[in-house]
Amino acid sequence: MKRSLTWHDLIGFGVGGMVGAGVFVTTGRASRTCAGPAVVLSYAIAGLCALLSAFCYTEFAVDMPVAGGSFSYIRVTFGEFPAFLTGANLIVDYVLSNAAVARGFTSYLGTALGLPATAPLRFTAHALPKGYNEIDLIAVVVVLLITFIICYSTKESSWVNMSLTALHILFIAFVIAAGFWRGKLVNFTEAGYPENAGGFFPFGATGVFNGAAVVYVSYIGYDAVSTMAEEVENPEKNIPIGVTGSVVMVSALYCLMAASVSALLPYDMIEADAPFSGAFSEGPSGGKWVSNVIGVGASFGIVTSLLVAMLGQARYMCVIGRSCVVPTWFAQVHPSTSTPVNASSFLGILTAAIALFTDLDILLDLVSIGTLFVFYMVANAVIYRRYVAVGTTNPWPTLSFLFCFSLTCVMFTLLWRFAPSGKPKAVMLAACVAAAIALLQVFLFMVPQARKPENWGVPFMPWIPSISIFLNIFLLGALNRGSYLRFGFFSGLTVLVYVVYSVHSSFDAEEEGILCEKAGESIKESVGREDHIL
Repeated sequence: MKRSLTWHDLIGFGVGGMVGAGVFVTTGRASRTCAGPAVVLSYAIAGLCALLSAFCYTEFAVDMPVAGGSFSYIRVTFGEFPAFLTGANLIVDYVLSNAAVARGFTSYLGTALGLPATAPLRFTAHALPKGYNEIDLIAVVVVLLITFIICYSTKESSWVNMSLTALHILFIAFVIAAGFWRGKLVNFTEAGYPENAGGFFPFGATGVFNGAAVVYVSYIGYDAVSTMAEEVENPEKNIPIGVTGSVVMVSALYCLMAASVSALLPYDMIEADAPFSGAFSEGPSGGKWVSNVIGVGASFGIVTSLLVAMLGQARYMCVIGRSCVVPTWFAQVHPSTSTPVNASSFLGILTAAIALFTDLDILLDLVSIGTLFVFYMVANAVIYRRYVAVGTTNPWPTLSFLFCFSLTCVMFTLLWRFAPSGKPKAVMLAACVAAAIALLQVFLFMVPQARKPENWGVPFMPWIPSISIFLNIFLLGALNRGSYLRFGFFSGLTVLVYVVYSVHSSFDAEEEGILCEKAGESIKESVGREDHIL
């Protein structure tokens, strides 16, 4: 694919990809059912976790500026099967989150047009089960239109994104200013209905972390930026600025916007599907025109988010096709547009089909767990790659550290969630923290780094990726049982596809020596570069 993007494009893609989805689709649910006014802290925790993960992604993207993001990084580090499991889960995340965002667009479009909340923008199919019976044709049209745009050109897609993002940033400034100007501090501490819990933490500290797990899907946009590394000019300079800069900017915007909506209305009166338009129409800001402006601005943001995420999901599928673990038809790049047309079209149609009938809450539960799992894998991979040189370094000390550290984090998370409050719980949590720090110190003392990045690397190795591992596991522990059941189902299906088809297809391609011919050269080049460095 053609290298035509600069750091300006990457920041535009990052801001456009993240801001549209997060605040406008997940804030209402996270505030009303998980964290209350403390949703501001939920966004801050999720933002910190995303920033640490972004550092890990950036080190890989600078050293291996190829498309494919986490799939490419984990394939080079841990091999084909973990990479396929990771890549398949992330593609599922993209498809489901894009479907969720598209359905959110319909809610805000009604507000922008001044329609009442009961307006029939969706219609009910009574023959379908609950949660899958609200048919949304508007979401389908939006997804298919964006699919056409991203198939046409990446650079032109960037221009469209930059234009919409600029308008969207102006709208965000209006929302923040209006929210703080017309909001009330009392809404941060009092519920709207007396039967509900009050205070800044109505659901306690657990609710804050549950909210962080829900809103973490909002940060999936920076991962989409890393998948475009193959199309970036001067990647060692532009990728670190683009990825980390966009995460920092978006985290600040998220916290400010969550605070503004919390100031306008008590948490138990915020609408779950369209929180901002509802807050401005019912809150002290008054006036139907304000709600209409919110609807228009949110619609712009959702479109930019869809544009970036759909660009990212197509590049993941393209690179997975290059490895031959899925049919190489997905890896084909159109000669005139230089875009992965087949992958973009297939995933666009799949996204539209899911957006047609699946409820928003079901989609968001599925997305968060897969995203956290993928970011957890990348954090492990960056540590392994720094401390293990294939063929010259014994990998078992590093693998043992990663396993023991993850096990300690799991123990801490289970104690936090299930142990009864009291002194014994505090002692056990402190013991887990002490054990994790001791593991890090022993690892630092016993195992030297096998390689250091030439251009850009994660600072304070291995502390930052280790903290990222902990935060991802901790947020995974905040998700509900249904999320794990669905995640297990998709992971099991992925394993089945790999055993039945993928392992044989990739092996045959490698045996015949046509892997590069069939699937492009990016992954082969990255593996070759890695071997040369080591």
